[in-house]
Amino acid sequence: MKTPIYDFLVRYSESDASRLHMPGHKGVSVLGCEKFDITEFDGADDLFAPSGIIQQSETNATEIFESGATFYSCEGSSLSIKTMLYAAFMARDKGKNKIAAVRNVHKSFITACVLLGIDIVWIYPKNASGLCSGVVTSQEVFDCLGKNKDIFALYLTSPTYLGEITDINSVSKICKKYNIPLLVDNAHGAYLKFCKMHPIDLGADICCDSAHKTLPVLTGGAYLHISEQAKEKYQRYIKKGMALFASTSPSYLILTSLDLCNKYLTDNYKTRLYECIKKVDDIKNKLISYGFKIIGNEPLKLSIVCNGLKLNETFKKAGIYCEYYDKTVLTLMFTPENKDIDYIKVLKAIENTPSYCNVPEIIPGQKKLTVRQAYLSDFETVSVDSALSKICAVSSVSCPPAIPIAIAGETITEHTIEALKFYGINEIDVIK
Repeated sequence: MKTPIYDFLVRYSESDASRLHMPGHKGVSVLGCEKFDITEFDGADDLFAPSGIIQQSETNATEIFESGATFYSCEGSSLSIKTMLYAAFMARDKGKNKIAAVRNVHKSFITACVLLGIDIVWIYPKNASGLCSGVVTSQEVFDCLGKNKDIFALYLTSPTYLGEITDINSVSKICKKYNIPLLVDNAHGAYLKFCKMHPIDLGADICCDSAHKTLPVLTGGAYLHISEQAKEKYQRYIKKGMALFASTSPSYLILTSLDLCNKYLTDNYKTRLYECIKKVDDIKNKLISYGFKIIGNEPLKLSIVCNGLKLNETFKKAGIYCEYYDKTVLTLMFTPENKDIDYIKVLKAIENTPSYCNVPEIIPGQKKLTVRQAYLSDFETVSVDSALSKICAVSSVSCPPAIPIAIAGETITEHTIEALKFYGINEIDVIK
């Protein structure tokens, strides 16, 4: 697999060119990476209107993921999410201005709806457990779309932050029945392409992957994929949408890492991935034998139902740092780059007896305003205890996992206050 972006940067860094362009370091090494840190100039291509090395590299990624088209993001899945909502919004049928979404969305979905003026119809899956959970069924999607005729797209998160995977194939069939696109936040599942579990292969029309979460890519590197079937309808909006929401200064360090990842993925990656999955499965089975409950079926993620606060302290003493923890769960993420000692340390450090804490139920308040109306209203910050019956102005987010606890435009209920306190949030912005 060729690496056109990386090859260009090597040639440029080894030349005696006078760098009379940005950035200001001029390639002089202080951090050690400056020689590859450039801006757009003649030959370096343009991320939002590529015709050279970036276009070649994105074409390589398209071939690897077997999509209709694959695009790079230097601003993570956050940019990709905004862009795919923009594309679906621009291509929608006249009169349809709402999007159906499963409740456990990343905050970038909310901000995209605010910026685009999209109203949201929430789906609360019956089998959801807590803020991060939410695997929607095809029947729940069918019921929602049947009741709401003004929906132009369905949006869901799979895998969830805790590693639960939705039956994309079944849900996509319902979307096709109603002739609306299925948009999937697959931020945690770029590697699922190599397990035959990628949303694009299972019927999604557009989806995003955060390459940096599970692949050897610098933080901020991500993909946006369009299926072959949806390519004609949505592709023309992608670069326009990215340019609308993104910085005009994309990172060539991130682009280079995405470019080099293409070569990595075509060089025995699948074998190494399956070896890693086997090691994670062994840990899961061992913990189950101890009496622990494991959430989800994502191959490289281990979410343990336990007092995560207590287990995290145990792990830190052993030199183990997890992805996420709260009072009810602790999440670990593995990749083929983890060493054997990492697996050994986890099993050696973990306690044999699990302890549990009940998860607060996420119950919606009464909707008074759209998220856009709420975000653009004057607000004040109040203590959570004094927020009862007030209208949430800005979606309250615990980060990680960056999933809103209180939704902008909804009234704050006793259940909302309970959840906010549970996740350690003591103040909230409300409509003034």
